[in-house]
Amino acid sequence: MKVEGRNSVYELLKTDKEIDKILVQKDLKDDASKRLINVIRSHKIKLQPVDKYVIEKESESKRHQGFIAYVSDYKYFDIDDIIEAGRDKDGLIVILNEILDPHNLGSIIRVCECAGADGLIIAKDRSATVSDTVMRISAGALNHVKVARVTNINNAIDELKDNGYWVYGAELGGQEIYKANLTGKICLVIGGEDSGVKRLTKDKCDGIISIPMYGKVNSLNASVACGIAVFEVLRQKNLKG
Repeated sequence: MKVEGRNSVYELLKTDKEIDKILVQKDLKDDASKRLINVIRSHKIKLQPVDKYVIEKESESKRHQGFIAYVSDYKYFDIDDIIEAGRDKDGLIVILNEILDPHNLGSIIRVCECAGADGLIIAKDRSATVSDTVMRISAGALNHVKVARVTNINNAIDELKDNGYWVYGAELGGQEIYKANLTGKICLVIGGEDSGVKRLTKDKCDGIISIPMYGKVNSLNASVACGIAVFEVLRQKNLKG
C-alpha cells in the first residue's frame, strides 16, 4: 500500500506500522519537507531520493507533495478490539452499512478519528475496503482509528448490544437527532450513499435518528451525515461529563 503526501506520511511515522521505504523527491526546499525528512531519518527508515518524474510515475493521487511511503496492506482489527477500546468508558462505534465509495470511507474515517471514536465496522461484502485512496482521503487518520471487517453486520449489532451498546441508525423519518438521548455506549449505523440503512439492519437498531432538513434537497452525503451524528454524540457526552 502507498501512503502519499506530507501529512499522511507524518501521521504514519507516529504508528508502529512497518514501513518498507519512503520515496522523497529530490531538491525539496520548503521547511515542511525538510522537517519531515529529518523525522524520517530519525526513525532510521530507508529514504530513497528520486527525480520528480519517478515520483510522479509512482503516485496514484498526483498529490504526493514529494513523499510516498510503502507499507504492508492494511490489517483489519477484530470487532473485539474495538469493543475493548470502549470497555471502561462510554464508547462510540460507527457501523457502515454498504458504503461503496472509497472517498466517502476515507472521509468518514477522518471524521471518526477526529471525534475520538473507538472504531468503525464494515462488511466484507458490499463495502469499500481500505485502499491507497482511502488512506489518502483520510489524511493519515486511518493510522489512528481501528477498522474491523465482519461477515454479517446484523450479527455485529447483536454483539455490540450484548456489550452494552445502544444502536441507532441514521436515516430519514426517525427522531430528530438533537432530541434523542445519545449518552452512554453508542453505536451509529450510517447507510449507503443511495440505499440508506438496509431494512433488516434498521430493524436491529434500538432507534432511528434523523438530521433535520430545511432545504430543497432531503439528503446529505454519507460522510457529512456521519460527521453531524458523531459530533452530536460527542457533544452530549461532554455535557453529561
